Amino acid sequence: MVDLSTRYMGIPLKNPLVPGSSPLSADVSQIRKMEDCGAAAVVLHSLFEEQIAFEAEQLTHHLTQGTESFAEALSYFPEADDYRLGPEEYLDHLRKVKEAVDIPVIASLNGVSVGGWIDYAQKMVQAGADALELNVYYVPTDPGMSGQDVENRYLSVLKAVKSHVKVPVAMKLSPFFSSLANFARRLDEAGADGLVLFNRFYQPDIDLETRTVGPNLILSSSHEMRLPLRWIAILHGKIKAALASSTGVADGIDVLKMVMAGADATQIVSGLLRNGVEELNIIRSEMTEWMEEHEYESIQQMKGSMSQKSVEDPAAFERANYMKTLNSYA
Repeated sequence: MVDLSTRYMGIPLKNPLVPGSSPLSADVSQIRKMEDCGAAAVVLHSLFEEQIAFEAEQLTHHLTQGTESFAEALSYFPEADDYRLGPEEYLDHLRKVKEAVDIPVIASLNGVSVGGWIDYAQKMVQAGADALELNVYYVPTDPGMSGQDVENRYLSVLKAVKSHVKVPVAMKLSPFFSSLANFARRLDEAGADGLVLFNRFYQPDIDLETRTVGPNLILSSSHEMRLPLRWIAILHGKIKAALASSTGVADGIDVLKMVMAGADATQIVSGLLRNGVEELNIIRSEMTEWMEEHEYESIQQMKGSMSQKSVEDPAAFERANYMKTLNSYA
């Protein structure tokens, strides 16, 4: 029997299969089913910075309305800055999930500024989160903002959260950095316990009939895994932080490719949204069958075996592969 166990950010996992942040994790029964089907951990759906800011604004509005007419009114309430703001629903859900399952639960914060992240990161840990995932979903549109400014924003969020919690913290990144390897090293040095490669910027679309700009969600497919595969292979062995793939992992073969590239865990979302969480059973069976057929005894045995530092032709992950690809088209 092959050993599928791995470690992610120091957390032991029974296999590399981690359902990523998605609407599925908003339902406790679905998370229970994920565990039954073989999920080794789960990333909860994100608490968005906008939700924190909105509730803060709403509370401040209710605490301050009418105070010009009745100067003593505020004396009945604590100061707005000191008040424990919501959204409490997310924290309640986290507590319920921790009570319902035995697998590690990773809470997710999605935003761009330090703001209330420190407070809510602490609350998530108090509610039972085994680790945190910081998804700094940021599209820099200001021409006056430099690449260094953008990177510093990520680093400030990471350092602020790391200084206030003791659980592992992962940074979920986009691929849109001018020197991703250098930035990954800076995050590693700043204390990131893991890097998740990559988040997907859901691109807006234009409706010609209504002349409006709106979302257009398209689930990922296996060909999209090549970008995170490449960068995980490049970064493996060059930083201490754990590496998790996100985007495009659809079946057991995809998982094994990511592990060989150097991934410690693989996040899966689109396949579960398409086919249901039972797909985890199929993925696990595919992994086991392939490993037995090719005489691999464990995940650890194959991890990083096809990373850039391990393959015979390291340039295959760089420009040389670009030229080969162009020449291969007939």
